[in-house]
Amino acid sequence: MSKIYKILPKAEWDAARAAGTFAGSAVDLADGFIHFSGHDTAQRTAELYFKDQSDLMLLTVEADDLGEALKWEASRGGALFPHLFRDLRVDEVVAERALDLDADGVPVLGGLTA
Repeated sequence: MSKIYKILPKAEWDAARAAGTFAGSAVDLADGFIHFSGHDTAQRTAELYFKDQSDLMLLTVEADDLGEALKWEASRGGALFPHLFRDLRVDEVVAERALDLDADGVPVLGGLTA
């Protein structure tokens, strides 16, 4: 099994938990899929897109549980990123945790596993 990761505002995750599904953040909705990162790309995603944002959550999902709706596609620098072409069910999230920011305002993800 391989884990994939989603960074999102806590308010969006709270709303998704109440609804039972997460349709995506604004960028996901605009692109037509939910953006995830692998263990090797998540910290760079945090640096590029979430700097100086507080109240963030990190979700962990088992990629193998998402079936054919999950596609690995080339993106930033040719790296493969997991994209989910359907809503994420809350019960598919295997772990969640709040993120702190480092002295430069970058979310600290810590050691992520594949």
